[in-house]
Amino acid sequence: MYTNLSVRSLEGVAPALGERVFIDPSAVVSGDVTIGDDSSIWPCTVVRGDMLPIVIGERTSIQDGSVVHCTHDGPFSPGGSPTIIGSDVVVGHSVTLHGCTIHDRVLVGIGARILDDVVVESDVMIGAGTLVPPGKTLESGYLYFGNPVRQARPLTEDELGYFVYTAGHYVDTKNRHLRDFGIEI
Repeated sequence: MYTNLSVRSLEGVAPALGERVFIDPSAVVSGDVTIGDDSSIWPCTVVRGDMLPIVIGERTSIQDGSVVHCTHDGPFSPGGSPTIIGSDVVVGHSVTLHGCTIHDRVLVGIGARILDDVVVESDVMIGAGTLVPPGKTLESGYLYFGNPVRQARPLTEDELGYFVYTAGHYVDTKNRHLRDFGIEI
């Protein structure tokens, strides 16, 4: 479907892309990566499935300069940690997601770092610059921020509605880019 994009196989394992996925030509997506329908990977982002699988759901946007990777299976991390990202997730610019699980309808603020074995439940906002240390669980329905992360307050009804709106906005934006590349949607 794409030409001149950096979607790479590794040792015979190619990324699996859903329908209408946009991957910017300056991004790199390699190895055991699955990306769901209508998702987008923006400029200078790296999604590197060379240790364990990376799964990205539908209508999820990984913004410019972000890194998505996993923790390998080894003596200090038995079984390793894949990275699983749900649907309707917006990952801000320059975010690092490493060996974590992020459920549906999550906003990850610019420059946040979410580390190994973290679980982010659905309907969570993570503030810009937040560090989520290994092994934490962020409970559904709250805003989190800080270094290290702390629960700030419950989300409002308006904020809860923002998740699907923002994910839809990025679906529209990636469709504009696909059309500009000459890809009919």
